[in-house]
Amino acid sequence: MSLPQPAPLFQELLPTDRAGEILPRVLAAGIGPDVGGRYLHWDQLRRRRPPEGLSVPEWWLGVVLARQATARRFSLRSVDGTPFHYSLPDRALELLHWLDQHAAGEIVVTETIRDAGDRRRYLVNSLIEESITSSQLEGAATTRQIAKELLRSGRPPRDRSERMIVNNFRAMNTVHELAGRPLSEADVFLLHRIVTEGTLDDPGAAGRLRQPGDVRVVVTDGDHNLVHVPPPALELPQRLHEMIRFANGDDPPGFTHPVVRAILLHLWLAYDHPFEDGNGRTARALFYRQMLASGYWLFECVTISRLLVRAPAQYARAFQYVETDGFDATYFILHQLEVARRAIEDLHAYLRQKMAETQEALQLLGRADLNHRQIALVTNALGHPEAVYTFQSHAASHRVVRQSARTDLLDLEERGYLVRRTIGRQHSFVPAPDLRERLER
Repeated sequence: MSLPQPAPLFQELLPTDRAGEILPRVLAAGIGPDVGGRYLHWDQLRRRRPPEGLSVPEWWLGVVLARQATARRFSLRSVDGTPFHYSLPDRALELLHWLDQHAAGEIVVTETIRDAGDRRRYLVNSLIEESITSSQLEGAATTRQIAKELLRSGRPPRDRSERMIVNNFRAMNTVHELAGRPLSEADVFLLHRIVTEGTLDDPGAAGRLRQPGDVRVVVTDGDHNLVHVPPPALELPQRLHEMIRFANGDDPPGFTHPVVRAILLHLWLAYDHPFEDGNGRTARALFYRQMLASGYWLFECVTISRLLVRAPAQYARAFQYVETDGFDATYFILHQLEVARRAIEDLHAYLRQKMAETQEALQLLGRADLNHRQIALVTNALGHPEAVYTFQSHAASHRVVRQSARTDLLDLEERGYLVRRTIGRQHSFVPAPDLRERLER
């Protein structure tokens, strides 16, 4: 992937000896921070035709001046000490408003996930999906089918890829526990220790910052191009302290939108890269923790990594745009807001589909006295005649104890909806070959 061309420095755009000539012409053009409603980077803008009477650098100068007028700084600083900043253009405000409506208490979604049982099931599904795709972003090479079987069956992981997925699943469960209290440095170390357990070359590096004697960590792209050199290890303790203050709202003064704060926390840990490995997974886990802590409860059931893994280059490019345009975090904010919106829209579509499938199953079941877990299983079995269910997988899918899962499956077997297969002492269940006909009768 080609790296974006860095934006020109301000002194290059407005040299002192020509400022009196350039500045009046640029200001008279009335240039705004966006170009056609898009927050373009220099690498994108330089390929376009500038407004009449301006060169491309002069056009970019007008854009920079417009952005500086509304920019806000926060505590994160680059390796050379430059403060990060961001703006909230119209598109960002529109997306934040949409997320406020749809992720913090929308009536339609609340009615869709209408009881605790359904909500637990959707939560488990999203935890599994996020655990798989977040690991795939970091190089885990396992199919979704195998990964889902791994998490639902509870079997031990067989290789590093499967260990990454199991670790992510444990971390995402831990996120929910951490959301109920202010974030601490110990919490960050805990999440990192969980996501990297059994996957590091140096097991002692789990849950601790990079040390001055360690090999300097750098970030490269798929073509081995150097794209980021994180801060030196000596700076990391103070940087982590400042990140915790930011996460808990202690800095900077004034109001920062909670979603913006969560996204900037994601960016912060990814930029500092304080650990030997597992920084991306830890950063995304912190984003979820921050969203849940801020009351965006729907993110229990939303997975962002599934969208990131579809377009990893766009995810990487959002980071690169920040670093190559004076550490303007707006690019990353806009990217993550768009991802969050698409993730919620995908959830809505999934819920509509599941509601339709459940309604069909309920019509077929008639007056059958089944609980919500059994109805969910029968619904799944109708669409997946090859599915295999076990006491462990059913318990994991609904977050219930093994005895409840055992009772559910044995009852469905007695009704003729499932057929048991026994290998040694292991019991598994598959849909009856004539399940639909049985239900219709």
